[in-house]
Amino acid sequence: MAIAKAQAYQDAADAPATLRAYATDLKHYEAWCARHGLIALPAAPDVVGAYLAAAGEGYAMQTLRRRVAAIARASGVAGHPLDTKHPAIRETLRGIGRIHGSRGRRSSALTTVELKKLSRVCESGLAGDRDRALLLIGFAGALRRSELVALDVERLTWSNDGVKLLLQKSKTDKDGEGAEIMVVFGRHEDTCPVRALRHWLDAAAITCGPVFRKVNKAARVEPRRLSEDAVRQILLRRAAEAGVHGSLAEPVSPHGLRAGFVTTAYRNGVPDEEIMGHTRHRSLTTMRSYVRRAKLSQGSPAGKLGL
Repeated sequence: MAIAKAQAYQDAADAPATLRAYATDLKHYEAWCARHGLIALPAAPDVVGAYLAAAGEGYAMQTLRRRVAAIARASGVAGHPLDTKHPAIRETLRGIGRIHGSRGRRSSALTTVELKKLSRVCESGLAGDRDRALLLIGFAGALRRSELVALDVERLTWSNDGVKLLLQKSKTDKDGEGAEIMVVFGRHEDTCPVRALRHWLDAAAITCGPVFRKVNKAARVEPRRLSEDAVRQILLRRAAEAGVHGSLAEPVSPHGLRAGFVTTAYRNGVPDEEIMGHTRHRSLTTMRSYVRRAKLSQGSPAGKLGL
């Protein structure tokens, strides 16, 4: 009983999305081991290295590193810690990175112009009101989709400046301390995130519980909150309607709302510290990776050649 309770606390230390990814990663690894007649757990460095080599060409480095973490976690829980720095693992990852490259696909950072297009295709009615509020709040709040779907009315504080959001759990909030962010009124009424959120809640008569909910085919608002995948489907549908397209390298995805906030704020001269305070990035390096992408187009010396 005590071991099970300890495991429950260990599970709670990671974000739900991370745990789901780990579970999927572990199934992939176990299936590969079964096909090749190898023992999956306890994990041996040579076996993990062989698995990485087999998977190397088809997956981003970030995915492969996460899979190593998932395997190590499962092996550790079974009482057999895995040395992830063993040469069979470390050098295999390095080799994959050198041969196939370390960059995976990144989300297209949505711009303010694109967000306005998305907002305009959200028709009048409950589904359109919800989608407009979801997209505008997601962008202005630099929210992850897990944070969007977790919002509750009880954790919104309205004021003359806008609305304060209390985020109970997030990817970087390992200790569950929560975070508060302020979303202020926008300059334009039709794209103001605060007005859009207030309009959605009033139209749907939502006074408590989940903020973003399913609207069924009968145009009725259901009590259950949206899933993370529903957020992705909403964005993809609205993007298709608005003619907002990413690329094979940088497809449109919910993370583009968050990435778009960072790049737009940078282009508008907002200091790094203020951006990080709003996005809740713990690592300046991670946050600046978005900024570097913005600099590629804004500050490229190729534009100063007079061509």
